[in-house]
Amino acid sequence: MTAAAAEAAPQPALRALYVYGVVPASELSGQLEKLPAVAEPEAPVQLIAQGGIAAVVSEVPTDRPLGTPEDLQAHANVLDSLARIPVTVLPFRFGTVLPDAGAVTDELLGSGHEDFVRALDRLAGRAQLTLRARYVEDTVLQEVIEERPDIRELRERLAGLPEEAGYEDRIRLGELVSEAITAKRRRDAAELEEFFEPFVDATKSVEPASAEGVVDSSFLVEDRHRKEFETAAEELARRWYDRVRLRLLGPVAPYDFVDDALSDTEGDR
Repeated sequence: MTAAAAEAAPQPALRALYVYGVVPASELSGQLEKLPAVAEPEAPVQLIAQGGIAAVVSEVPTDRPLGTPEDLQAHANVLDSLARIPVTVLPFRFGTVLPDAGAVTDELLGSGHEDFVRALDRLAGRAQLTLRARYVEDTVLQEVIEERPDIRELRERLAGLPEEAGYEDRIRLGELVSEAITAKRRRDAAELEEFFEPFVDATKSVEPASAEGVVDSSFLVEDRHRKEFETAAEELARRWYDRVRLRLLGPVAPYDFVDDALSDTEGDR
């Protein structure tokens, strides 16, 4: 081959290692082959072990940026598949890439060994279940009207007026309804968390952005309590059927509990 031909020949793409998370090395053996990987679905997902723990990795090309919807989905699929096996997994944020296996063992597993062992111990035998609660809008509005005489009276007074009349009162009515629903949302969210407290180790809740949202609650649940949790969710869904819709997601990797697991204190547990 001439020098010119050698220069023109395509060069192999540089490779790096994408890191999904860390698991106990003893918990996995031969269960990763069929998981589609980030960037290259056919690339094998594998373990790089050191000191009793292992990083879950796959090769990725370095000649294109990561971040497509498919990449994000693959990242979650690998981690959630591990949680469903079930395997204790400490998930990493999307986009963790290291140059080679040496960097994984030395820079990642070596330097972070104590923190990772502690976190995996706290998460052992546990996964995340997420419950999303949304109001049935007509029902909750009717509840507000029945519970608040001031809202009911103002609403009835405005009902007989033309649209352009009572402008300030209409604004006030909207404010009162919003305040009442906010107070109701807080009570219902607290009731939901209390309802599941006997079955969980920790809870993280946020208020949804949507107007009909009640709460999005993530629960850290031991595998041995999962069936009890799911039965309780079915019971609450029946109890609240006319006014709140519940959607249960999981088990998934414990994304919302990583910081607590890595902390120097026992956190919520």
